[in-house]
Amino acid sequence: MTAATHSSLFPQVPDSADAVLDGLDPEQREVATALSGPVCVLAGAGTGKTRAITHRIAYGVRSGLLQPSSVLAVTFTNRAAGEMRGRLRQLGAGGVQARTFHSAALRQLQYFWPKAVGGEVPRLVERKIQLVAESAARCRVRLDRNELRDVTGEIEWSKVTQTVPEDYPAAAAKTGREAPRDPAEIARIYGMYEQLKRDRGVIDFEDVLLLTVGVLQDRHDIAETVRRQYQHFVVDEYQDVSPLQQRLLELWLGDRDNLCVVGDASQTIYSFTGATPDYLLDFRVRHPQATVVKLIRDYRSTPQVVRLANGLLAQARGRAAEHRLELVSQRESGPEPHYCAYGDEPAEAEGTARRVRDLIDSGVPASEIAILYRINAQSEVYEQALADAGVPYQLRGAERFFERPEVREAGLLLRGAARAGGADAQIADADDVPSQVRAVLGTRGWTAEPPAGSGAVRDRWESLAALVRLAEDFVRAKPAATLADLVAELDERASAQHAPTVEGVTLASLHAAKGLEWDAVFLVGLTEGMMPITYAKTDEQVEEERRLLYVGVTRARRHLSLSWALSRAPGGRASRRPSRFLNGLRPGSAAPRPGAAGAAAGQGGVERGAAARRKRRGPALCRVCGRTLTDAGEIKLMRCEDCPSELDEALYERLRDWRAGQAELLGQPAYCVFTDKTLLAIAEAVPGTESELSCISGVGGRKLDKFGADVLALCSGREPMSSDAPSDATEDSPEK
Repeated sequence: MTAATHSSLFPQVPDSADAVLDGLDPEQREVATALSGPVCVLAGAGTGKTRAITHRIAYGVRSGLLQPSSVLAVTFTNRAAGEMRGRLRQLGAGGVQARTFHSAALRQLQYFWPKAVGGEVPRLVERKIQLVAESAARCRVRLDRNELRDVTGEIEWSKVTQTVPEDYPAAAAKTGREAPRDPAEIARIYGMYEQLKRDRGVIDFEDVLLLTVGVLQDRHDIAETVRRQYQHFVVDEYQDVSPLQQRLLELWLGDRDNLCVVGDASQTIYSFTGATPDYLLDFRVRHPQATVVKLIRDYRSTPQVVRLANGLLAQARGRAAEHRLELVSQRESGPEPHYCAYGDEPAEAEGTARRVRDLIDSGVPASEIAILYRINAQSEVYEQALADAGVPYQLRGAERFFERPEVREAGLLLRGAARAGGADAQIADADDVPSQVRAVLGTRGWTAEPPAGSGAVRDRWESLAALVRLAEDFVRAKPAATLADLVAELDERASAQHAPTVEGVTLASLHAAKGLEWDAVFLVGLTEGMMPITYAKTDEQVEEERRLLYVGVTRARRHLSLSWALSRAPGGRASRRPSRFLNGLRPGSAAPRPGAAGAAAGQGGVERGAAARRKRRGPALCRVCGRTLTDAGEIKLMRCEDCPSELDEALYERLRDWRAGQAELLGQPAYCVFTDKTLLAIAEAVPGTESELSCISGVGGRKLDKFGADVLALCSGREPMSSDAPSDATEDSPEK
């Protein structure tokens, strides 16, 4: 929930259509009252987009302008669809269909299949990856666990972009995809996968959309039936639609334009699945008469968090960056984001757990704290650190709340107790509904105090405790409620997947955190190679990584911490560097140079890099701790002598050996080639281009011309080219 809608878990239903508009800001109200024609809502993070579109639907329904059964609202996750249904129910518009694309398509496919094809819809395969593994084996291709997952992802991408097996190699090359195996092999596995599905009469998740599109394209009578049913469409997270989903939406619409879309190109983080922001950015091209509303009032985050978020996007490039929204915080001031470098990953996890413990001790609920990382494999060390600190946690992406065995069992027990009423001995002595719930759940493991440690026992207790808290909140909102009323509320919430809050720190990947928010967020593991991830090679891929970090930053309401570890394990070489995305934002770091990425590729890149270095002004700051540097040697290294070093010791030794050879050829002291401090700076920075090398103090233009190729070869692990001693190698004055 956003700050703008955080007042109550059980709000009163508005008593009129006009009351639905109460509390909306001017832009949200403009969205809510724009009920005809195409509408495009460009909504920044935390600006209340879900609030705006649910109030739009509810206002239309309550004013009689929209029939609930004629509205179809679609989004991308069951959680988001469940939240939308819950909000609409609270606004008195409970009859509206709010579904995911796949859920809406499957419902239509099941209804129309007997008429369009005959018989029953093929069975939906539950574990696609097993079928992909069998397909690979039949093609005599051995895939390890990670390759199997990645090849499955390539098949999914192919289907949502409507790419058939034989076209996969060309499509992958055209879009610059990094195929996990030879594209021809993937094409063969993909083809075999499709053949096995046909042989067994099963379909997968993507087939649901493909088959629905096929039915609507081929059977105009069925398409018209759907269009008569649904007159108005709302699409949330429109920046994440794939070409296949866009095609389905167009078939639903027909020649009508009663469409409202909402999205933010700066939160496009699923392009690897086929999602593209182009449909959002081109909406005005396809609908010239569209009403366009921008939501930029951020009700979620403090000015300090918003400033960092805006700063991240200010450095972005590409089409999505050109349409970025400058957020304006509507909240009171808060603490500055906290930056911290740790010696190694276990130290980072332990330090994070300590800070989490301190926040909880200061009154921040554990459920309002999240630790977010780039990949799921990073979670283990944080699970251990939180367990050691006695902090409860939950892993995001685990089983849905209402599908957990203990929750299903609790629901059955509460339903039975409600039917029995006073005849049930368990609740005979209970004075109120929460006491009745505690009594019933006490027979299945709930206690007033949580069990020690973590694991399955603690997870079960947290689920039951969440039901107890929900009962307490329910009765506070509705004092006259009975146990039967609570059971009915649970049934409605289960149907809408509107889960109560589990009291534990959330551990989640940045992708899984999309659409969520917490009072305190810890962004961890922010090193080069992890953020951006090492396989992000192209400019587009790197920019998506920046957007992913932006999504992480904008999850925080008040407290935000960003951290990184200088080495992987204790005692390891401290060779890691903080994420480039933090340059110019974290204390003591220099802002990235405009055009730096492309400077090395073009002629004259070296000169531009050197010029930028020469023009730098202001105090030199340590890139680790941020202290102002005054010692010449420290300035050359851009760090304090006693701050953790990122030195590549093997590279440093190779550079020293190479320098000795060059000095011997020149017949001059070694420092006339490069000083020790310059070699140390090179071994810490490990430059990969001439532009990067030119920015190291002590590497002038002449030395770059004479020695640059050799130094870059050494940095990349190659042998330098042998060369004669240059006559003017000492033209740059040597540094002592």
